[in-house]
Amino acid sequence: MEQVLIEEILKYPHIHPIDIRSKRRYQESHIPGAINIPMEELVKDPERYLNKNEKYYVYCEFGYKTKRIGRVLNELGYHIIEIKDGFYAYEKQMK
Repeated sequence: MEQVLIEEILKYPHIHPIDIRSKRRYQESHIPGAINIPMEELVKDPERYLNKNEKYYVYCEFGYKTKRIGRVLNELGYHIIEIKDGFYAYEKQMK
């Protein structure tokens, strides 16, 4: 699966990453511009949220869940790009 560093995402405010963490964690804090689609919802009904002709930048807390969901969605024909090290990388960048 392709990966991108958080620094690259932050350079482009028109990119709206997908935060697959819980709604509670998203509400506590998230990468600016991110939209929240909890992992369970995204896996259950990807065609509701994703288009196979688009690229999606996805993150979780540390990257483990993103790798799992990314493999599944890529196999289904979606173009998922992992934000390396997830929300942790963003928090580290902001310190």
